[in-house]
Amino acid sequence: MTTPHPVDTRLPVGPLLLFGIQHVLIMYTGCITVPLVFGAAVGLDRSTIGILISADLLVAGIVTVVQSLGVGRMVGARMPIVCGATFVALTPMILIAKQYGLPAVYGSMLVGGVAGVLLAWPFALIVRFFPPLVSGTVLTVVGISLIGVAGGLIVGSDAKAASFADPARIGLAATVLAIALGFICLGRGLWSQLGVLVALIAGVLLAIPLGLLQLDGVSGVGWFGVPHPFYFGAPQFPIAAIVSMTVAIAVVFAESTASLLAIGRITGKPLGRGDIARGLAGDGLSAVLAGVLSSFVDTLFTQNVGAVATTRVYSRYVTAVSGAILVLLGLVPRFGAVVAAIPGPVVGGIGLVLFATITVVGVDTLRKADLGDRVNVAIVAVSVGVGLIPVLTPGMFERFPPAAQILLDSGITLAAASSFLLNLVFNHSRVGAFARRGSPETATVTGESHDELTV
Repeated sequence: MTTPHPVDTRLPVGPLLLFGIQHVLIMYTGCITVPLVFGAAVGLDRSTIGILISADLLVAGIVTVVQSLGVGRMVGARMPIVCGATFVALTPMILIAKQYGLPAVYGSMLVGGVAGVLLAWPFALIVRFFPPLVSGTVLTVVGISLIGVAGGLIVGSDAKAASFADPARIGLAATVLAIALGFICLGRGLWSQLGVLVALIAGVLLAIPLGLLQLDGVSGVGWFGVPHPFYFGAPQFPIAAIVSMTVAIAVVFAESTASLLAIGRITGKPLGRGDIARGLAGDGLSAVLAGVLSSFVDTLFTQNVGAVATTRVYSRYVTAVSGAILVLLGLVPRFGAVVAAIPGPVVGGIGLVLFATITVVGVDTLRKADLGDRVNVAIVAVSVGVGLIPVLTPGMFERFPPAAQILLDSGITLAAASSFLLNLVFNHSRVGAFARRGSPETATVTGESHDELTV
């Protein structure tokens, strides 16, 4: 009888449940931060943010189960994968909401998700055009762009309010940041991985004597319920919003591909192009579900990939259990309402850690590119500069048509488009050879980092 691969091994019920819970704890804070930040940025009340959180957990759970167990031959990588809301789509969502309204956010997400499902297999064939040079640049811009959002949560959204930039708010955020740093750097094993969650809980407790925790209204929320489809009304489909969201999903694809390759190396089960395509189709499916249930685009959580490497528990049935737990949490609206009451300074302090970490991941990804090559350095420099223009110079494009502003005000869209196109021109055409003529350094096509894909 053939021994199954560790990825396909079914563990006893006890360890299966224990490791499944551990995965949920590791990814939980990062998952709920996205709806908290989005809700605060677009001015939603706490009850509505609670609904977003429930939908977020439900969709994350469904997609995690799909990625772990697979659905037919088209969707799901069938690997130990945990998915959750990605920060990559957060800025485009905020911009679309402010320009067109929430129905346009979820309409564009729905169309982008359908496009993602359809393009998953072709994307797996052209993944070499999204090398570390491109994905690292975009992730760097994503992280830097979101730091300002975290700062807004800390000081408050109303500059005329008496509590705006209150030293107590800033002090609370600084304390949360210090606690997270202490656990992450000084903790061992699971305590280090749960550092952000511990800091969040500590921040909530510290907010009580400061009068920043308000739980009024939570008692009126039911214990059980299913997120209402199209909660914000019939979806709308502005072309500019669809383009912006589709670009964001393409960036998510590039990020997910790197994580899929990593999980293949860790488990000793190399993934072929078909496996990659099915995994990317899962990301696209998440956007479709999110468009219907008013949730968020999901991607593979890298911290859970790290947990698989650390524990050496490779069974995909463990992460399937994690998905089931997330689904159950998503069906408890009161739980979402409690999470939505977390004070802004606490979320902002946690956000600083998470968003800055995205920047560091982007920089680390860029290390895999050949930055000894002056042309590659120029590609990164120009793309980062272009991507940060709308972040550091607010209102720069305010005299452009509203549809154009959605694209131009998104640093992620600009960074992704510029890095992708410049990489094509200088690393996949004769222009690159001409540009490097007479140069002492070796001209390297950075896309080859994906060559380990097998058919």
